[in-house]
Amino acid sequence: MRSYELIFIVHPDVDEDNLTAVVDRVKELVKRGGGKVVQTKPWGMRRLAYPIQKRWEGQYVLMQLELEPQGVSALERSLRLTEQIMRHLVVRLEEQVAPAQGPDEVQENDQSNEPVVE
Repeated sequence: MRSYELIFIVHPDVDEDNLTAVVDRVKELVKRGGGKVVQTKPWGMRRLAYPIQKRWEGQYVLMQLELEPQGVSALERSLRLTEQIMRHLVVRLEEQVAPAQGPDEVQENDQSNEPVVE
């Protein structure tokens, strides 16, 4: 499974109870796609950079997911069909990579300064 971030904007007219229902529906969509929700952070009402559906505000929600790559397209399709969600964005997170050796860290076999002659 890969790690993803999902951010979506819910219509500003949705009240607190219905917002919880929308978030639960998105969690169910993730589980149906074979993934799991790691963390959910509601950001609250924020002003949009440009109007969406003649609205200048929206309720932002950020989720961290673990999901198979095939499940992402099904999740996006379902999010497009959800009327309360105005916009969404799914971004794959980078995997943790071990730090590479720098130029100062020389392996033991490479300590000779003699030129190689062929």
